[in-house]
Amino acid sequence: MGCGTKEPKITQLCLAAIQRLMSHEVVSEAAAGNIINMLWQLMENSLEELKLLQTVLVLLTTNTVVHDEALSKAIVLCFRLHFTKDNITNNTAAATVRQVVTVVFERVVAEDERYKDAVDQPAAVQGNSNRRSVSTLKPCAKDAYMLFQDLCQLVNADAPYWLVGMTEMTRTFGLELLESVLNDFPQVFLQHQEFSFLLKERVCPLVIKLFSPNIKFRQGSTTSSSPAPVEKPYFPICMRLLRVVSVLIKQFYSLLVTECEIFLSLLVKFLDADKPQWLRAVAVESIHRLCVQPQLLRSFCQSYDMKQHSTKVFRDIVNALGSFIQSLFLVPSTGNTSATPNQTGSNASGNTGSAQTNPGVLGMGGGATVLPAFEYRGTWIPILNVTVQGSAKATYLEMLDKVEPPTIPEGYAMSVAFHCLLDLVRGITTMIEGELGEAETVIQTTTEATSLPAHSSEQDLQSVSDQSEKELVSRAVWEEMVNACWCGLLAALSLLLDASTDEAATENILKAELTMAALCGRLGLVTSRDAFITAICKGSLPPHYALTVLNSTTAALSSKSYSIQGQNVQMISPSSESHQQVVAVGQPLALQPQGTVMLTSKNIQCMRTLLNLAHFHGAVLGTSWQLVLATLQHLVWILGLKPSVGGALKPGRAVEGPSTVLTTAVMTDLPSISSMISKLFENSQYLDDVSLHHLINALCSLSLEAMDMAYGNNKEPSLFAVAKLLETGLVNMRRIEILWRPLTGHLLEVCQHPNSRMREWGAEALTSLIKAGLTFRHDPPLSQNQRLQLLLLNPLKELSNISHPDIRIKQLECVLQILQSQGDSLGPGWPLVLGVMGAIQSDQGESLIRTAFQCLQLVVTDFLPTMPCTCLQIVVEVAGSFGLHNQELNISLTSIGLLWNISDYFFQRGEIIEKELNKEEAVLQKQAEEKGVTLNRPFHPASPFDCLWLCLYAKLGELCVDPRPAVRKSAGQTLFSTIGAHGTLLQHSTWHTVIWKVLFHLLDRVRESSTTADKEKIESGGGNILIHHSRDTAEKQWAETWVLTLAGVARIFNTRRYLLQPLGDFSQAWDVLLDHIQSAALSKNNEVSLAALKSFQEILQIVSPVRDSEKPETPPAINVSVPLVVGTTTAPSLGRSFMRTDSIGERIGRYNGSEPPAITDEIEDLNLWWAAWNSWYRIGSESTRPPVTCDKLTFIPSQPFLTALIQIFPALYQHIKTGFSMDDLQKLGVILHGAVSVPISSDASPFILPSYTEAVLTSLQEAVLTALDVLQKAICVGSEGMQIMYPAIFDQLLAFVEFSCKPPQYGQLETKHIANAKYNQAEWVALNYVPFAERSLEVVVDLYQKTACHKAVVTEKVLQNIIKTLRIPLSLKYSCPSESTWKLAVSSLLKVLSIGLPVARQHASSGKFDSMWPELANTFEDFLFTKSTPPDNLSIQEFQKNESIDVEVVQLISTEILPYANFIPKEFVGQIMTMLNKGSIHSQSSSFTEAEIDIRMREEFSKVCFETLLQFSFSNKVTTPQEGYISRMALSVLLKRSQDVLHRYIEDERLSGKCPLPRQQVTEIIFVLKAVSTLIDSLKKTQPENVDSSTWAQVIALYPTLVECITCSSSEVCSALKEALVPFKDFMHPPAAKDTTLLRKTSLLQYMD
Repeated sequence: MGCGTKEPKITQLCLAAIQRLMSHEVVSEAAAGNIINMLWQLMENSLEELKLLQTVLVLLTTNTVVHDEALSKAIVLCFRLHFTKDNITNNTAAATVRQVVTVVFERVVAEDERYKDAVDQPAAVQGNSNRRSVSTLKPCAKDAYMLFQDLCQLVNADAPYWLVGMTEMTRTFGLELLESVLNDFPQVFLQHQEFSFLLKERVCPLVIKLFSPNIKFRQGSTTSSSPAPVEKPYFPICMRLLRVVSVLIKQFYSLLVTECEIFLSLLVKFLDADKPQWLRAVAVESIHRLCVQPQLLRSFCQSYDMKQHSTKVFRDIVNALGSFIQSLFLVPSTGNTSATPNQTGSNASGNTGSAQTNPGVLGMGGGATVLPAFEYRGTWIPILNVTVQGSAKATYLEMLDKVEPPTIPEGYAMSVAFHCLLDLVRGITTMIEGELGEAETVIQTTTEATSLPAHSSEQDLQSVSDQSEKELVSRAVWEEMVNACWCGLLAALSLLLDASTDEAATENILKAELTMAALCGRLGLVTSRDAFITAICKGSLPPHYALTVLNSTTAALSSKSYSIQGQNVQMISPSSESHQQVVAVGQPLALQPQGTVMLTSKNIQCMRTLLNLAHFHGAVLGTSWQLVLATLQHLVWILGLKPSVGGALKPGRAVEGPSTVLTTAVMTDLPSISSMISKLFENSQYLDDVSLHHLINALCSLSLEAMDMAYGNNKEPSLFAVAKLLETGLVNMRRIEILWRPLTGHLLEVCQHPNSRMREWGAEALTSLIKAGLTFRHDPPLSQNQRLQLLLLNPLKELSNISHPDIRIKQLECVLQILQSQGDSLGPGWPLVLGVMGAIQSDQGESLIRTAFQCLQLVVTDFLPTMPCTCLQIVVEVAGSFGLHNQELNISLTSIGLLWNISDYFFQRGEIIEKELNKEEAVLQKQAEEKGVTLNRPFHPASPFDCLWLCLYAKLGELCVDPRPAVRKSAGQTLFSTIGAHGTLLQHSTWHTVIWKVLFHLLDRVRESSTTADKEKIESGGGNILIHHSRDTAEKQWAETWVLTLAGVARIFNTRRYLLQPLGDFSQAWDVLLDHIQSAALSKNNEVSLAALKSFQEILQIVSPVRDSEKPETPPAINVSVPLVVGTTTAPSLGRSFMRTDSIGERIGRYNGSEPPAITDEIEDLNLWWAAWNSWYRIGSESTRPPVTCDKLTFIPSQPFLTALIQIFPALYQHIKTGFSMDDLQKLGVILHGAVSVPISSDASPFILPSYTEAVLTSLQEAVLTALDVLQKAICVGSEGMQIMYPAIFDQLLAFVEFSCKPPQYGQLETKHIANAKYNQAEWVALNYVPFAERSLEVVVDLYQKTACHKAVVTEKVLQNIIKTLRIPLSLKYSCPSESTWKLAVSSLLKVLSIGLPVARQHASSGKFDSMWPELANTFEDFLFTKSTPPDNLSIQEFQKNESIDVEVVQLISTEILPYANFIPKEFVGQIMTMLNKGSIHSQSSSFTEAEIDIRMREEFSKVCFETLLQFSFSNKVTTPQEGYISRMALSVLLKRSQDVLHRYIEDERLSGKCPLPRQQVTEIIFVLKAVSTLIDSLKKTQPENVDSSTWAQVIALYPTLVECITCSSSEVCSALKEALVPFKDFMHPPAAKDTTLLRKTSLLQYMD
């Protein structure tokens, strides 16, 4: 009523009161109706319009009593107020309308909430239902339905059904209301079918209809061109429509799938270049709204792109954005990017100049600021800050108050599109990665659950399978999304990246590319992943950089073009006109040297992105590592980063070409880039195995490329890949096994590269990895993981196949370091390490060999105890191989020393080594048996420990025949010392191998080398070393080796005989050894031959017997092991003594089991001795046989050799005497004779011969006599059978006796007397044989004295031979070379005859001595009446001495021969008598001076002869006719002799006149006269019958001669004559006829008258 008054004041009060009432909710439904009617009237009267609106609002918001028509009336009231002339009212009404519409829909929500529990809501239906179903709606819902339906009618310019009374309505307002309802209350539409129906049937067709002008319109087309005028797009409606579409798509996509497809296609179309700028701008904004909703995009993809015949909506959206961006750059030159269509649809020709001539730079002077912008081929587009990341804050979609299309600022559309792309990428990747993460965790948990069987049930398994199906579906969607969008994204982003001049923008683009690449990688989409990575890589490098990997990828991509609704979008190649700041200039990594290339700050930015990509997403890069690393390699090269220790990169100088130029900005960045690159590879430790393999493969192929480039030139190679392989290896040590083979395999190839820098790094990397691998704490540790250890060490061994010395040096340095750090724990790796040392060849240079040897020395000194015993053999072989290296003599000699140390180590730890080796052997044997093969190792049957020794010996044996004498000598000494010192450790049977395979084999080789050695003189021993003349040919040097070797072997035979003899084939070994000794003894080298004999002496145990410490003192008893006390042996090199662990006795007990060994000092086996004798004989006969031809070079054995040879015989003979036969004696004789005959060379003579005048024997002659002495002593005590050898010995000695007068001739060799020999010329000097002959003669006499009566001596006419031999010097007498000789011969003859004559008389009857007598007579004759004249200088005393010797002989005749005349042949006696007769007459020499004559006449001799004659002229008793015969003969000779003397005296007396006769003649006559008187006295005393009548006649016949002497003047003669005449008185008898005697005397006197 109050309001009805239409009075303003009252009305105001009333309205306030009504509002108060309403706010207290005291208004009924009817009252409400009344209130609305009343308000309607006020409205129509235009009263209190604002209060009215306020009241309506209060009425509708405070309660729900207003329904149906009342409600519709209230709403219409508000609408009508909206269209008044008053602006304030209009705006308030608009706000009220919006609020009222909201209230209506809020009521529905509340109503639904109330009834929710009572009745289940029908599910949201998408089916087609019609309007009639309104009746089923509840009151509030029904109101809302009617309201919404009418809004649609109004917008479509149709009459409303429910809002009766509407007068006017604008489309823009209607669309705004529709949008707000759809946006604010989507659940109402989704929960009520009726509302859903409205959406489908009314809203969507309406929107499509309203869009039509926009679709048909083409910018720039004129109205006249088409018959019907094209309706021009109207900004306000168009913009609101797009807002509605955005809401529809966002909220009701699931209901309106088909419709949304149309909307989306429209949106894409609105981006076309021929649409107005504002339309394109709002369309981009709308798309941006979609792009920030990844779930929505996912739905698009599922609903459209994945359906077979559907439009690929999602792909089109992305591609449209791409082509939109491209179109902005490809603006036709007439227009400008900011050209805005005006009302008339024509283009405003903007200020084109400013945009193009001076893009983006405000003020070129100092402090110029660069706007963020894109610039491409002259088109410059600024980047505006349009939105916050991740939210689609639109600018033009919010311009609800604008009626005219706004002017779009330059760069706006580009900026929005740019953000669309970024948000799209961000949204998709975040969503997919989130879902991927969830899926992975679910799978993980389910697999964990199923892996525990106790917890698993069918249900669980079912859930797992559901899960995996679900994941497959999801994965398909993800993949489709990526596949749909990647091409467009890549095209757009690449273009933007190229065009970007702003660091932040570039960063965002790169981030987008990076996240896409990572996503594609995670989903396993290789092509797309590689494409994005390639884009980043290309961005990192200078434009048009020639990098094949990238170019091929790009080519593959650019061949694809993407169609967007008929438009082609090409991948735009980057433009080269860059406006970026250049930060670095460097050289490209290329085969041919090119110019420099420039890096901009954007390149560096891209590089960082690339690093981040590799850093954080390495696991999904797979094969793209190739791209990434190739790019990084080139960048690193351009920036001049070079690898340093451990593989990290450091800035280094460019080696050649123009130096790299870096700005300070980059210089400060370099360390961080370098560390990022390093971190990238450090992070490889977190990659899974497969990814790691991809990384390694990529690095390897990069490295291969670098290697190819480095072939054939000396340019600095790129070492990036090698350095990074090293870095990767080092950080992945915990799982090194999986990458070791490819890694090291490749590095080994690098090590073989011809480029030294490349090689060096390959080796550096490889050795660093090996060292790191060995020091790393693996789990399990290496000591328990032998396979891994061998795997780690294997490449080290492989390096040995590379010939480059620098690599080998690295290898060996690595070995040295490994030994120093890991030596104790190498274990099974030892063979490999030792193999490396052993692989060094002689030709590989001194430094290499020296380093390797250093390693070996370290091993031998420090590591022998820690290595497995099975490796000891390898150590021996390696040490031996160093001995054979001919580069450095010291190394060879030291290595021999090492072998000695090794042998010593074997000796000390023998038991431990033996145990370990036996254990190992058992294992190997078992394996061999399982495989069915025989165990094959050197020296097989021997025990493993013995094999070790044998290997050592064999190695030393090889060194013993090295070409270098010093090595041979050292090795020989070591070999024999080792066998000598440690041989007792060997098992008995092994000695067989030592002898045959080691020692004899060595002897054979040495002999062969010695005999074929060169005789050329060696001038110097290298450098300035002078060589002694005894070693100045190879032959002489080998001779030394032969000597050493033979001596060593002989020593072993001697000292170890107790071990060798029990061996089965000792006799063969003995023969072989003798053969070696023989060939050495007969070699044409004095040193060798003499040494051979020394060895001969040694093996015959003549020289040194076995040392006590080495020989068991007592053999162990049978079956009882007796431990023997053995002296402590000192190990030669240790200088400390240690107790032997077991005695030799025990060992021997072990060898032979229960049998005690037969240990003897001598060789019992006669065969061995006879073999020795035969060898001795062969050596002797060969060496003493005179040469056939004689020249300067003839080899003649030396005296020491012959002496040694002969000295061997006595000892040898002791063992073979029982079987020594005459033949053997003959052989011996030949040798002795030959040996004595050998002359001496003139240069040796002063050392061997004394001065010629001294009568001394040489040692050889002594030896010869000793040999014979031994023989004769043996015969003396020997059996009867042996005594037949006496004559042979006499023959031999007598032959030597002859040397005194006839020195022996040695073949055709000319010898000189020592006095004439020149010392320094090669002449041969004959020895002085006199002392030897004389000594031999003494021996003969002694021997004869002992053996004269022996049957053989008698039978073989030894006495005759002696006499015959003595006759030679005796007949020569003064002509003998030495005076002593004949004197000795005489005395010897006298001694011999004194013994021999009785024997001869004894055997007179046998006739054995018949031939001796004439020989004896001749001998006496030759001696007593020698043809040689005494020397002129002979003194009287000497002469008298010599005469006394003659006298002795005559005395011998008188005592030993003549008394026994009856046993002696008559002829002999006759000869003797004649001789005495001859001797008794003075033989006068006209040469004597008067004074000497009386002495020289041998008066004494004559006297003795005469006396002897006289003595035997009669004897008192005649016992035998023989005696009478000798008396008669003697008388006859004597009387005849007297007659001759007297006659001669008378003659001389007569002739001399008054001169006195010579003294001796006077003496002689006196002597004769005395003799006559004595004779007559004797005859008188004799029995008359004993005196022959002829004798008497001779006596009487003397008388006249005596008478004639009366006239002599000498008183002495006269007195003698008287005495002589007196006895004749007895003959004076008166004549008597019968008295025959008287008669005879008378007649005799008459006759004399």
